[in-house]
Amino acid sequence: MAETIGTNQFKNGMHISVDNIVYRIVEFQHVKPGKGPAFVRTKLKALESGKVVDRTFRAGESMPRILTTVSDVQFLYDDGQSVNLMNTSNYEQFALDHDLVADEIRWLKEGDVVQLLFVDGKPSSLQVPASVELAVTQTEPAVKGDTVSNVTKAATLENGSVVQVPSFVAEGDRIKVDTRDGRYIQRV
Repeated sequence: MAETIGTNQFKNGMHISVDNIVYRIVEFQHVKPGKGPAFVRTKLKALESGKVVDRTFRAGESMPRILTTVSDVQFLYDDGQSVNLMNTSNYEQFALDHDLVADEIRWLKEGDVVQLLFVDGKPSSLQVPASVELAVTQTEPAVKGDTVSNVTKAATLENGSVVQVPSFVAEGDRIKVDTRDGRYIQRV
């Protein structure tokens, strides 16, 4: 039997069941309008389909919470169809569908250790760090005299991802990238 929680207990990243579909709470906001009852506006991501939906709940409404566990896994390789991982505690290897974790693996290199989220004992998603450090393998050289602020150019990183970087970043530089939106943070 799943634990029942109210809307006042919502936290980002929590998993709930709504209409027999498991959702992860992406964000939520408690709203107390001047007129009428309070409510909670949420953005939910379905685990099965990956579809993001906006949903509004009455304040105090209850629903089942889905319990989750986390395990450290090492990213071995991606063959295009599936992503192959290894549990770091018992060395068990397994594969996840590529589409299930496509957004997360774009920031990983082979050998990286990340956390794998299990929902009801079933692998669900990878939890990558908020930022990663990667080397720039290809980018255009800086143009002399291009000193206008906010000039960016495309850079290919060691894992194949392409991000926009400032014009002073050169091949071989290591940069920090925000994994949530693919934004350049700084040169390291």
